[in-house]
Amino acid sequence: MAEALMWQPWPDLLVAMSLDRREETLVARREKPAVDATTDEVQLIELVAGGDVRAYRQLVDRHLRGIHAFAHRMLGNRAEAEEVSQETFLRLWEHAGRYVPSAKPSTWIYRITHNLCIDRLRRRREPASGVAPDELPGSERPSGLFLERQVANAVQLALSQLPERQRAAIGLVHYQGLSNAEAAEVLGVGVRALESLLARARRQLKESLAALAEQGEA
Repeated sequence: MAEALMWQPWPDLLVAMSLDRREETLVARREKPAVDATTDEVQLIELVAGGDVRAYRQLVDRHLRGIHAFAHRMLGNRAEAEEVSQETFLRLWEHAGRYVPSAKPSTWIYRITHNLCIDRLRRRREPASGVAPDELPGSERPSGLFLERQVANAVQLALSQLPERQRAAIGLVHYQGLSNAEAAEVLGVGVRALESLLARARRQLKESLAALAEQGEA
């Protein structure tokens, strides 16, 4: 079962937070096109560029959970993932006018998140472990910790040990469901390079998880 987000970035709140960075240009004085769950995302971004909060809400509702999950897998820290998710949607609101339709909207949004995650990772003095010390496989654990949580922690730890690009490739393709072409566009590489990243990441994950399993049995 997916965990509820600790932070709920309702679009109105994000709009209010962004007003000091972008002049409010809400389209309240014009007849607005209909916006609902079926509205094309290219149109939604165009509307957001004009200040339409309804279109912005639709994009947040569609992509928030996936963006947060991707940021968490990249950073290994829920609080940082929430901050990156918030900044992603603030930038979407602020810079929607820069969107070029040659890129798929979801790909463009994930690229914003990826760049923010990379910035944070490069500012760190030491790599993040991905999980709290008392949750590491092979260490003493609180009583009652479920196997599902243990496995999730082991996977997160193994992911945190991958190089940044490999971690991003796995997160985008295997967890967020992007195609190889879409993930390659997010990372700014060719499809063959993306496939090479995936192959190396899968091999490293298999080795890391096997090692963690052996530690747990010791």
